[in-house]
Amino acid sequence: MEEILKRLDDLKISYELVEHEPVYNMEEMDALGGEIFEGAAICKNLFLRDQKGKRHFLITMKEEKQANLADIAKACLTSKLSFASEERLKKYLNLIPGAVTPLGVINDETRTVEVILDKDLFKEEKIGVHPGVNTATVIISPNDLEKYIRENGNKLKISVL
Repeated sequence: MEEILKRLDDLKISYELVEHEPVYNMEEMDALGGEIFEGAAICKNLFLRDQKGKRHFLITMKEEKQANLADIAKACLTSKLSFASEERLKKYLNLIPGAVTPLGVINDETRTVEVILDKDLFKEEKIGVHPGVNTATVIISPNDLEKYIRENGNKLKISVL
């Protein structure tokens, strides 16, 4: 988490850190109560791989949106997608399940992971994503999240999911 927050500071990106009980899924996140996030749209993040396991994708969308893997595959310009293993998540982003975040691209030294941000995120003033741990949420603007990812050098696509 410290490395992610330092990178945000280095890029002069404004954010708010909200610490909370550990959460492992969106239901547990909802149970915290939205008021602690001050109106930010909370995001869900999916770490996916293509059928051959050669390409890896980090998908970020608003929590209430349904994740249709066929539609996401079209946005990624690939065929069938499936969830990547815990081992792949650790290898490529150095994250654990429950703490998946687009801010984790900082750990992707080879810039292998392709990031897809849902276009609907940019309708929000602020969004919430984990800072690499599931005991806190970073409140940030979608444009600043885009800047963070682009500055890291990962391939980024903004698409309707």
